Amino acid sequence: MAKIVSTLFISLDGVAEIDESWHFPYFDDNMSRAVTHDYDGVDVLLLGRVTYDSFAGAWPEREKAGEEDAEFAKFLGDVRKIVVSRQPLKFTWRNSELLDGDLVDAVTRLKADSSIERILIPGSISIVQQLLAAGLVDELSLLVHPVAARTGRHLFDEADPAYHLSLERSEAFPTGVVWLTYTPAAAPDAVGYDEVKDLVPETGDDN
Repeated sequence: MAKIVSTLFISLDGVAEIDESWHFPYFDDNMSRAVTHDYDGVDVLLLGRVTYDSFAGAWPEREKAGEEDAEFAKFLGDVRKIVVSRQPLKFTWRNSELLDGDLVDAVTRLKADSSIERILIPGSISIVQQLLAAGLVDELSLLVHPVAARTGRHLFDEADPAYHLSLERSEAFPTGVVWLTYTPAAAPDAVGYDEVKDLVPETGDDN
């Protein structure tokens, strides 16, 4: 059974549609280490059309340029890339293919493929939202930037149901970025005010 991991750069107010103006100033060796961890052992990248176009428009040229990021660019070129799009696409980047059929059905089949161990969804907010709703995401890796972006697409829309998660990893970087890794969890038992009122802070006023 393949493990499906979502990795996202996100602001304090939940914006996962990154803007270079608030993302790159916080990118350092620690964030690079976190990204390397998320990509390690990946067999398949699952990409939305916008994310794919962004990757395909940049990384092949970076691989050709042969600079510091060429090794990672080659990895991205070599790995299998499945693109979710309602429109037919003509691919020029190697190892790219269009998702066949319904997203949830197709990903369920991929997850059951014994030849695949790790599927990574970088960015691609809409895909993450749909697969979270379908219960198919095994791990949510969030690099939370110390900024309120205030504009841009949020990971969790107001209409979404509550998602209960278990925190598996947390690490604060010197830049103020916090790396949080969550896995799905069952909802806690219902608790009302009467059950917690004995925990209300004491004022220390003896009068």
